[in-house]
Amino acid sequence: MDEKSKMTARDNYPGPVFKTETRVLYADTDHGGVAYYGSYLRWFEIGRAELFRSIGITYATLESSGILCPVVELQCRYHHPARYDEALVIITWIERLRRSSITFGYRIVREQDNRLIATGQTTNAFVNQNLKCIRPPQEVFDVLSNLVELSI
Repeated sequence: MDEKSKMTARDNYPGPVFKTETRVLYADTDHGGVAYYGSYLRWFEIGRAELFRSIGITYATLESSGILCPVVELQCRYHHPARYDEALVIITWIERLRRSSITFGYRIVREQDNRLIATGQTTNAFVNQNLKCIRPPQEVFDVLSNLVELSI
């Protein structure tokens, strides 16, 4: 793991958190230099993918074994605007793990002053190629359950 990506201990979160850095690109903003609302959803995806990667799971590995993990529910609250070229920290954790779904929590803060930019949550389902809900392989479930108190 590089210094821009790291798993850290609990800090008022339900379990370990994963932190990764990104920067607001020009393509992320509107004419006024403020991040477009859809950019936050991409940042959530970055946090989710990097959390998975940090524990040895990638979307590519899941997909090659016939498992997709689409977002089925999403919530985002914007607290303060993110602006062009600001460095952001995406904080991601697992809120809840169920037999065929996983819920992630997110906080995006401005790196410079730790100002809260956005909070959110996504629920992703584990599905097969026919989009039928399935359980992930036991080894994947075990790794994920180590990061959260299981609520089935």
